[in-house]
Amino acid sequence: MTMSRALDPLEPTSGALKPSKAVARKLTSAGPALTGLGQPIAPVFAAMAVMVLVVLAITYARSADAVAALWGAGGLAVAVWLRTSRGALYDLSFGGLIATGFAAGNLLAGNSLELTAMFTVANMLDVFVAVLLARRFAPTLNLASVQGACRFLLSAAVIAPIPAAAFAGGMLWWMNGADFLDTARTWWFGHTLSVAVIGSFGLAVTRREVARLRAPARTAEAVVLLGGLTALSVLVFTRTAIPAGFLIIPVLLLIAVRLRMIGVTAALVIVTILAVGGSMGGYGPYGMFEGPDRAMMAQLLVLFGYLPMLLVAALLEERDRLSDRAKAGQVRAERASEAKSRLLANVAHEIKSPVGGVIGIGELWKAGQLGPVSSTQAEMADMLVKTARQVEALAHDLLDVARAESGAVKVELRPTDVPGVLEDVRRTTALRPDAQGMRLDVVAEGDGLVALADSQRLTQVIANLASNAVKYGGEGGVVLFRASKIYDGVRIEVIDRGAGLSPEKQTQLFEPFNRLGLERSTVEGHGIGLALAKRLVELQGGSIGVISTPGEGATFWIELPAA
Repeated sequence: MTMSRALDPLEPTSGALKPSKAVARKLTSAGPALTGLGQPIAPVFAAMAVMVLVVLAITYARSADAVAALWGAGGLAVAVWLRTSRGALYDLSFGGLIATGFAAGNLLAGNSLELTAMFTVANMLDVFVAVLLARRFAPTLNLASVQGACRFLLSAAVIAPIPAAAFAGGMLWWMNGADFLDTARTWWFGHTLSVAVIGSFGLAVTRREVARLRAPARTAEAVVLLGGLTALSVLVFTRTAIPAGFLIIPVLLLIAVRLRMIGVTAALVIVTILAVGGSMGGYGPYGMFEGPDRAMMAQLLVLFGYLPMLLVAALLEERDRLSDRAKAGQVRAERASEAKSRLLANVAHEIKSPVGGVIGIGELWKAGQLGPVSSTQAEMADMLVKTARQVEALAHDLLDVARAESGAVKVELRPTDVPGVLEDVRRTTALRPDAQGMRLDVVAEGDGLVALADSQRLTQVIANLASNAVKYGGEGGVVLFRASKIYDGVRIEVIDRGAGLSPEKQTQLFEPFNRLGLERSTVEGHGIGLALAKRLVELQGGSIGVISTPGEGATFWIELPAA
């Protein structure tokens, strides 16, 4: 190895040596465990907390031989392990610390060496399987969604304790002659509650959730709600023999609505401790049961009566997230629409001036004012003017669309005689060259056909519909303008007997610049007239649509409020 190769991994920076990018990548990929070992505070405190919880559970919560019905150590270990894991070396070190905590707690609580060894193995099996399944089936550890919460609860809380429960039940039967079913059942219930309640609480305590509670009003609300829940739980589970556990449910629901996931998991921790602890102490509504059965009734109440509130909180969190995304999407769409409207307006303004010059030059050329003009040149000049006027009309339409979408179009709603407007449009349409030989009729069904509308904008909309009826439905030979009363307004219809529209084309009809596949046809158009018509009708408080069957023509309708 040359000297340059040997020094290559280190690069001088500001008089110091720092790792090169390649070495930094290696340290990053292999270094999470080292980073975790360099900051051992969380694992050490977790091991100490596990030891304390083991002592408390064995001392106060044993219900089936040597098995405790209330077991918080497993849930705490699972939550801290999942939240702090940084690699295989960290997992090995953390597992060793937690195993030490389990063993120390058992010895301090007075268990024999044999029971201590067996319980340590069973608890580590329980915790390891829970962590493994959670990483496999709920890798995001996101309880703020129904899917994430269900995956975590089913894998880490429901399935994970089964192997350890079978192992502990079998070992206690072999060692002490204990009833296998009672001990395995009590183990499963206790450890399922531990992961489902304490583990979920540990995963729910995130920086974002804690930041929500920093506001004084929110902090006061959390204190009042959780304090009220605690007082009610003490009353229900330690002060009365009446089965009134259902009173806890509305309070949990209120906490889920107001405090979301962090609040409901904290509430479940409180309720679980008081419900299971109170029943094991001989208090509460389960005095008619004995031993493990009394504890099991409290466990069942928490699992099937109260734990579903965690899913309610997850559903609310998911709804909030989707609502935030929808609002952000709406803001982006509005900004994009404003930008598009500004672009259309600028383009239209830029087009109008040069197009006007082209039209003027074409008119002078066609009239011979620029010199002698042959018949071919006159025809070309006429085509130039015609094309330029089409571009000019497009510019005007673009301006109207931009103004309508930006809200710059003002409408003056006044009582408007609808038959009169239809007659004016009929006369104007009859003068069009492509309307020659067609029959245009106006039908007014009833009297008092007066709409609350802007007469100028309404005329613009109906003229657009009439123009389309003549252009696209002209082969039918008839265009009918009809006005009629509806329950709270006036309905206007423009009917043709043309080729009609398929259902697929009807869904695309009012999209800007969509000519429904007729872009290369001989029929002139830009595909923005109907989009503009829809916007103008909506500005007048009305609605617009189409009824059509292929081969039977089309009926475009407008409904406006009556004056």
